[in-house]
Amino acid sequence: MLKFASISLLALATATPAFAETADSDEIVVTASGIEQPRDQVGQAITIIDADTIEKRQTVDIVDLLATTPGIRFNRTGSTGSVASVSIRGAETTQTLVLIDGVKVNDPSGIGDGYDFGHLLTSNIRRIEVLRGSNSVVHGSQAIGGVVNLMTATPAEGFSANASAEYGYSDTLSAKADVSGTAGPISGGIGAAYFRTDGISSAAVGTERDGYENFSGNARIKVALGDALSLDLRGYYITSDLDYDSFFGAPADSGDVAKLDQYVGYAGLNLGLFDGRFNSRAAVTWMRNERDYFFVRGTDPDYGYKGTNLRFEYQGVVTPADSAKLVFGYEHERPDYDFFGFGSTDSQKANIDSVYALGIVQPLAGLSLTGGVRHDDHSQFGGATTFGANANYSPNDGETNIRLSYGEGFKAPSLYQLYDSFSGNAALRPEQSKSYDIGLDQRLADGRALVSVTAFLRNTTDQINYDNATFTYGNIDRTRTKGVEATLALRPVDALNVTASYSYIDARDRSGRPAFDGKRLPRRAAHAVSLSADYDWSFGLSTGATITMVGDSFDDAANAVPLDGDALAGIRASFPVGGHFEIYGRVDNLFDADYATAFHYGTYGRAAYGGVRARF
Repeated sequence: MLKFASISLLALATATPAFAETADSDEIVVTASGIEQPRDQVGQAITIIDADTIEKRQTVDIVDLLATTPGIRFNRTGSTGSVASVSIRGAETTQTLVLIDGVKVNDPSGIGDGYDFGHLLTSNIRRIEVLRGSNSVVHGSQAIGGVVNLMTATPAEGFSANASAEYGYSDTLSAKADVSGTAGPISGGIGAAYFRTDGISSAAVGTERDGYENFSGNARIKVALGDALSLDLRGYYITSDLDYDSFFGAPADSGDVAKLDQYVGYAGLNLGLFDGRFNSRAAVTWMRNERDYFFVRGTDPDYGYKGTNLRFEYQGVVTPADSAKLVFGYEHERPDYDFFGFGSTDSQKANIDSVYALGIVQPLAGLSLTGGVRHDDHSQFGGATTFGANANYSPNDGETNIRLSYGEGFKAPSLYQLYDSFSGNAALRPEQSKSYDIGLDQRLADGRALVSVTAFLRNTTDQINYDNATFTYGNIDRTRTKGVEATLALRPVDALNVTASYSYIDARDRSGRPAFDGKRLPRRAAHAVSLSADYDWSFGLSTGATITMVGDSFDDAANAVPLDGDALAGIRASFPVGGHFEIYGRVDNLFDADYATAFHYGTYGRAAYGGVRARF
């Protein structure tokens, strides 16, 4: 059952950093349509986690930041660095599309092309946009549940440098630094981050700690080649080394090791013509995941995977009038994967060609309408066509926003599901979804309060699952998810920010199979609450706390293995020293709650950390 921690509202009101759901109505978002848009022109549900929130919360794991977002559920199989998956509005974790600096990073070598958030630390990530709901018109495959868009810092005007280092529980060391600047027509930045920990036992019954080491680097440069032409280069790299506990059967202490190298690259040209009325972007993106697994450290890898996705993108934006835009584009991508181990090797690839068009118009004051269509042609299963439309209406200059959204999503079968020599099925069809939203955002008290409520429904068909009757993958599942998301953001005085969010997700199997039909989908708790506040004291001290409460769920599709809900609380503080330095610290899981996000896997108890930041 759900375990509640006792924290008074007064304590919360002098505590936690605010979530950026309180963004101004004119804040720019890019995830909804693939171009910059004022937020009050978007009819879809989007949450923004900005640089200030990331810094104040002092969070290391991206999934811990996402966990306070309405509609998000996650699970992690043990210590930091272990496999971590994110579900949006009850969708499969493989139906979450992930972008890093505009590059799709879902792994083509995974069983379902999912993304492992376990190795993605906050490092030098400066902004996260979470779009909830199906949106394949803009983003193509995987965007059934929604999109998580992560961005590093844009180069500063002049010169800027930041660095931080912290130490804490389980001999954990984290350090990061970045520099950026602009000189004439060239702007750029580079950053690096290092993390190591002795960790915890990933197996709940284990006694040995599973350590983890992670290094990440990022760089970007933009060169103005003329008044209308610019070159944009971006790169992101992660390398990691993880001790983990064997997952063949119930997890138990073992000497298993996993190593990852992830490469992300983007090279683009931007051209603006006719006084900005016609803008073009042509880019090549490249992502490669290399995963090696060892039964014993120091030996040759026993098995491994390599997944690569090479993409070409063209996007055009025509603005015939200030109140209208046409976005259109062409994409070609070539995912491929390689596997070795257990006496065999395998290598497969596919080609996907896509075209799309999206219209955005403001026919009258306060009303914004968006609609579009996309067609994807896959070299194996053929074509998939998706539609989407949304509207945002404000009768009072952004004080009230009424949002409506309809989106279709699809997910191509993974190369493993199509071609694996034992369980592959070349006749698989893409998974398809239809998603409906209706929402209301209401500002009160001269903008010091925001109430946001969204109701949603999504039906997914042809969902791919392993068929125990044929021992192959098949389009055997149907699911339905419905629910409500609500956020209350308050700023009663300039120094205090309070945010509360709640989401209800009813995610159920609708396959018709007697053992599963009507059951709740695994690891999707129906209820989740997050309450945060932060207070900036007049003498410079900043204090904060967050509490998240997640209801009961099940670890399996038959709903035979329950997972108890949990309530976790954390507190934090920071204090400036001089003009360029700041000391900070936090305590996670303040009340040492015993909980699990995946059956048989361990979680962290109470843990404290402290560090210092420098800015120039």
